[in-house]
Amino acid sequence: MVETFRPLVRALLLMAVPGAAHAQDVAAPPAAADTAPEDQRFAIHAQSTFTVQATPGFAAPYAGANSLAPHQLRETFDATVYLGARLWPGAEVWVNGEVDQGFGLSNTLGVAGFTSGEAYKVGEASPYLKLPRAFLRQTIALGGARSEVDAAANQLAGRQSADRLVITLGKFSVVDVFDTNAYAHDPRGDFLNWALIDTGTFDYAANAWGFTFGGAAEWYRGPWTLRAGLFDLSKQPNQPSLEIDLSQYQAVGEVEHRHAIGGRGGAVRLGFYFTRGRLTRLGDAIAAYDRSGAIPDLASLRRPTDKWGVQINAEQKVSARLGVFLRAGYGDGKVEADDFTDIDRSVAVGGQLTGAGWGRAGDRVGLAMAVNALSPEHRQFFADGGVGTLVGDGKLPHPGAEWIAESYYAWQALPQVMVTADYQLVGNPGYNRDRGPAHVVALRLHAQL
Repeated sequence: MVETFRPLVRALLLMAVPGAAHAQDVAAPPAAADTAPEDQRFAIHAQSTFTVQATPGFAAPYAGANSLAPHQLRETFDATVYLGARLWPGAEVWVNGEVDQGFGLSNTLGVAGFTSGEAYKVGEASPYLKLPRAFLRQTIALGGARSEVDAAANQLAGRQSADRLVITLGKFSVVDVFDTNAYAHDPRGDFLNWALIDTGTFDYAANAWGFTFGGAAEWYRGPWTLRAGLFDLSKQPNQPSLEIDLSQYQAVGEVEHRHAIGGRGGAVRLGFYFTRGRLTRLGDAIAAYDRSGAIPDLASLRRPTDKWGVQINAEQKVSARLGVFLRAGYGDGKVEADDFTDIDRSVAVGGQLTGAGWGRAGDRVGLAMAVNALSPEHRQFFADGGVGTLVGDGKLPHPGAEWIAESYYAWQALPQVMVTADYQLVGNPGYNRDRGPAHVVALRLHAQL
């Protein structure tokens, strides 16, 4: 009995580590004892992450409701317990409980490619509980070679066939299934910036914490995978409450091809989304401003509206130690941002190098850059004083592309503890050439069981 509850006790002790500080978890690497080749029946995993970010002074001649402020330091903290069980062959149920606390810089405002994927749009000074995920995953074997699946957070150890159908239903994050990338997708382990860990234009359905209700199907066939999903939107853009009846919805699709170049693995993913929800067309907001000279209330202009976007996401292993990635996206740019951020065009490129070359195989170094841009309608909306999901300086007389460079060094202090130093340089924050550039430094402590 003692041995049965030992992992849970260790998880609770981990969450009690002193410290105080989103949407998006990525499964943690498993402990060695959890990688048995037979199908695993039960699992308990845990993680804890503390992130502190600071920015010194930078040019800020004026500010609006959603501006990034200079001279500030903010922290975020979260601790998660992952509980999983196998219900029948091929079926897993997972429930994640989480404690969160803290704020992003300027309450997660001021930069479209925001500087911390660990910062949510909802901040609290005191720790609070939430249930980010509760879902069922059914895997149906369709033939082909069988391979072992390692245990991890939200994944039971076992075996799976190369050709298979995977169905996921419940509450989870759209980017748990879509737009994944081996080198840039985990704000608890690699890059922190929103425009690097996900495609900036992918306005995926989510509440203010990055999660939603819905379902996804994945069909694996040889080197190809087809994915499709249907998800609820938030009741109002950028808010905690979710629809539960698909009265406002998003359809997502993705085609993935896995390949090898010079014996090194890689993948290319082409994705799209289509949203149908109560949203404001930017042209209507601009027209209302032209008539009255006052910034309109977007809620009064919302009506059933369509929105769409497309993206490409590629990764390639270049050597035993180096991997690179590319993301690019295009959104229609005619409708207000819904549940992610204010980006209509985006390109991101970067890479990750392991420390094996200098005797630190568990360490990682990352370097990447993202460039974000607005549609003409979006630029005019912000020039009129409009406020978006994350940005809005009250005016925009000198618009420009927002660009972000990020680098990090992740040091494996212990087998299950990583300490990361991170630096970001943000040019034209909020697409405003009058403000910035902003230097953002961060320290991240991450532990997992």
